[in-house]
Amino acid sequence: MSLAMLFTLADSRLPVGGHVHSGGVEEAVASGLVRDVVTLESYLRRRIRTSGLVAASLAAAVCAGEWDPGRAEGEADARTPAPAARAASRAQGRGVLRLAKQVWPQQDWRGLGSRPHLSTVFGVVGIAARVSAREIAGVVVYTTMTGTATAAQRLLALDPAAVAAATIRLAELCDRTAAEAARGPAALSDPLQDVLAQRHPDRPMPLFAS
Repeated sequence: MSLAMLFTLADSRLPVGGHVHSGGVEEAVASGLVRDVVTLESYLRRRIRTSGLVAASLAAAVCAGEWDPGRAEGEADARTPAPAARAASRAQGRGVLRLAKQVWPQQDWRGLGSRPHLSTVFGVVGIAARVSAREIAGVVVYTTMTGTATAAQRLLALDPAAVAAATIRLAELCDRTAAEAARGPAALSDPLQDVLAQRHPDRPMPLFAS
């Protein structure tokens, strides 16, 4: 596994990037919870430690062969209380699956169905790319952070350098979270993230799908 391949999996141009899905930050901005780089960094920290940890741990379990995709799908549903958040995860999963089928055509993707959770797809991508569970967990945590950071930068017209500096400050937290995710499936939720996700579909003319 090359370092360049790992970087590519974490690239913000993937279908999970901040061009379509905001990770709840559009609603957080509308609600006044995220207003500037300081509040964005706090939001990112919370998101890494909750939804980032859970998704990364599920992906790691699949990549390590501890769970098959069928079980991973059920576990992801159980850990995602908000229907809107489940729909967003499956929409992102479908996008990454479409990419993965082109990059690794030799991999058997049939067991994933047409709209798998993002964490499940990343787990099988880890197998196809021959990366470790820890590495795929790192990719999931990193994309959880950067997709939301990119969306917030666009929504608030923030200084790109200031946003990048905030994500760099969170790098150590991302590493610790990925290592924790690789040790076993996490079972927690964040009521704030659930509320933001569920409010989003009711917004008039949202800029992001979630």
